[in-house]
Amino acid sequence: GRIGKGAGFNVNVLRTWDHRSTAVGAKATPLGRHYLLATTQDHHAIDEAGANAIQDRVPGLVREGTLDDYRKHPEFVDHLGIHHPPLKSLWTEHEYDGHRWGMAIDLNVCNGCNACVISCQAENNVAVVGKDEVARGREMSWLRMDRYFLGDMDNPTVSQQPVGCVQCELAPCEQVCPVAATMHSKEGLNAMVYNRCVGTRYCANNCPYKVRRFNWFNNFEDLTDVQRLVLNPEVTVRARGVMEKCSYCNQRIEKARVQARVEGREIQDGDIVPACAEACSTQAITFGDLHDPESRVSKLRENNRSYDLLGFLNIKPRTFYMARIRNPNPAITPPAASDHGGHGGHDDHGDGHGAGHDNEHGHGGAAGAHDEH
Repeated sequence: GRIGKGAGFNVNVLRTWDHRSTAVGAKATPLGRHYLLATTQDHHAIDEAGANAIQDRVPGLVREGTLDDYRKHPEFVDHLGIHHPPLKSLWTEHEYDGHRWGMAIDLNVCNGCNACVISCQAENNVAVVGKDEVARGREMSWLRMDRYFLGDMDNPTVSQQPVGCVQCELAPCEQVCPVAATMHSKEGLNAMVYNRCVGTRYCANNCPYKVRRFNWFNNFEDLTDVQRLVLNPEVTVRARGVMEKCSYCNQRIEKARVQARVEGREIQDGDIVPACAEACSTQAITFGDLHDPESRVSKLRENNRSYDLLGFLNIKPRTFYMARIRNPNPAITPPAASDHGGHGGHDDHGDGHGAGHDNEHGHGGAAGAHDEH
């Protein structure tokens, strides 16, 4: 297509008949040229002040500890991150009589394969904008994979964290939209009404997770009839000037609702599987009704490893995370010098995380706006 044509390089010229999958004896020679690499994340932070600020924030974003920490202090997750007095809302909170959809993401089993990102893109007609637009910070993926580094820079331990719209119950984006294009459904979904959106991008600026995407162009207008067959007919194709984001695969929710009505029953736990959860090979993503105490997602919510990303903002996200528990072999991996704040109660846990951070999205999920939004 127009995006892939002329992109990349042909590496087949490096392959030989007897070494099809590997190449030996290769040499790298500096040419003194510059080549633009389009990336959505920083490789590392050179500025010391910025790097220190990132390290201070990371323990509250991607929370983890060792198995020994977890056995000694099962509630260690609650002591990571920013500590604050009980929070009170400035807004009248919503009441939900029916379903209350939520999602759990278990960092313990997420391996950062990005299958969820690709499946979301295919399911929801997310545009592929190409290298030039990505280099401008205009990528369109609804789901991103933040990554963090821990330990020795020459041989670091890596942590991954999928981040999409967390469907806040007290959503900051809803408070600033002048045309009510982003609104709350009766089941708690932070919904987008595309034909109301006038493209102010106030919502993206007010989103602390930086997960909203803006259509700078009509990305689908020059598709051929055959290419249009690839699009999902159950999902609206967005036009230029419209904001978009994760919808919890609302089309699948409605499909399950219709099927349950036809069969004369209630929606059962497991009837709704978003595209990201369906594609996850490790089953790290669980979706369900938080109002059903017997649902899998409700039981995970009660687990002592669960936590809210940026929960101190009191926006009450529906998507929550399960902390990662590491169990390194002491004969292979020496114990870390830091206790990772497993039972500390301090803001600075000194866990040694490096900078693995999306420069558009406020360094791996923290609050921060990008100039494109």
